[in-house]
Amino acid sequence: MKRAQLSTVLGPLIVGIAVLALWQAICRLWHIPPYLMPAPTDIAASLVANAVPLLHALRSTLLVTFAALLISVVLGVLAAFVLVQSRLIERSLMPYVIIMQVTPIVAIAPLIIILVKSTLPALIVCATLIAIFPIISNTLAGLRSVDPGLESFFRMHKASRLQMLWRLRIPSALPMFMAGLRISAGLALVGAIVAEFVAGTGGNSAGLAYEILQSGFQMDIPRMFAALSLITLAGLALYFAMALLERLALHRWHGQG
Repeated sequence: MKRAQLSTVLGPLIVGIAVLALWQAICRLWHIPPYLMPAPTDIAASLVANAVPLLHALRSTLLVTFAALLISVVLGVLAAFVLVQSRLIERSLMPYVIIMQVTPIVAIAPLIIILVKSTLPALIVCATLIAIFPIISNTLAGLRSVDPGLESFFRMHKASRLQMLWRLRIPSALPMFMAGLRISAGLALVGAIVAEFVAGTGGNSAGLAYEILQSGFQMDIPRMFAALSLITLAGLALYFAMALLERLALHRWHGQG
């Protein structure tokens, strides 16, 4: 492993260990009760003790997250392809895309949950509304960031609209799309958690937000922090997975390694 790569891994790891050690020391030296601020060891113990329900809740939350992310990618890319066809189409439709983004999901989530009778599709719709905007905006910006010289070259050789889209615009848009995908992955997780908070669903469809709510009602703060830690770890895993996917995609299309 190169020195730069080693420092990239060791730097955050050392900081994280130092923060956890300081947190543990403060909780133990000042005798802070776990129902006010649990120590990292209390959170770890609660995570082990409640592993089965917490992992089941994590699975439910990730199901909503991945479904929302997949739908956001499909619909977002299709919307960007439509918007890039002409400035008139973009000016006519883009304001509604922006309205969809700036409307607080907390305000409309109850309405979505009422209109969509089934809980899981309602959660997916809410998460999709949060995650789709970066896909649309970044893909659209990428499709428009075509080198003018290359565009003139394609037009000179009478390339069709489909050929220009597939051979010119899509490769040019790939870096912006991947950046939007990385953002949307995190937003899909946030959207899933927010939707679960609003829905407050239990049973088999209960996610990590429900576990947090239940832990708060029961004053089981270590379990609450254990659920929060799973959300954090899931977000980090999503980010690094998207970063790896971006590295692989850009290495092929743009020679970045």
